[in-house]
Order: sequence, then structure tokens, then C-alpha cells
Amino acid sequence: MEQPTSQSQRDPYTVFIGKKPVMNYVLACLTLLQNEGAIVTVKARGKAISKAVDVAQILTKRFATNVVVKKIVIDTEQVKSTETGGMNNVSSIEVKLGK
Repeated sequence: MEQPTSQSQRDPYTVFIGKKPVMNYVLACLTLLQNEGAIVTVKARGKAISKAVDVAQILTKRFATNVVVKKIVIDTEQVKSTETGGMNNVSSIEVKLGK
């Protein structure tokens, strides 16, 4: 049986920000950053963008001071609305962190 393409192409060094507490995502990033030369991408959309910024700041200022922000990408994605069925614009952010 074949897996969906979105799951098989997902980067293992990407942390998607959602509704969990910020420290859960910080721990996930710290775990991924244990590998030498790893670059972790923190991704978020909409209201979770502020939480993604918090994760990056907590990592770089408190827990892993040798980790720096390599790149920040902001974008607007079109997402199909579950209520109206139309397309809505949703802001997104990607923060790449590495040593």
C-alpha cells in the first residue's frame, strides 16, 4: 500500500507549529539539532506565527546559544475555506535554525 505523497516528501528536520505549548516545539527542535550540521526549519501559518517566533527566540537566547537564525521566509498561501468553500489568503513563516 502506498503512503500519501505529502507524508513521504516531508522533511524530517521540519517542525510544524500548531496548538501545543511552545516548550514542546522547543524540545523537538533541540532534539533535531543534536545531529551535527543539522538545519531545522520551524514552519507556521496564521495565528501560530507568533508561537514560531517564540520558539526560535527561546532556542537562540536561552537553550542553545550556539544556534543562530540562518534564514527567514515569509509568504502568503491560499487555503481552501472549510466554511465557504472559497480560497482565503493565510500568512506563513519559515525560520531556518542552525549552528
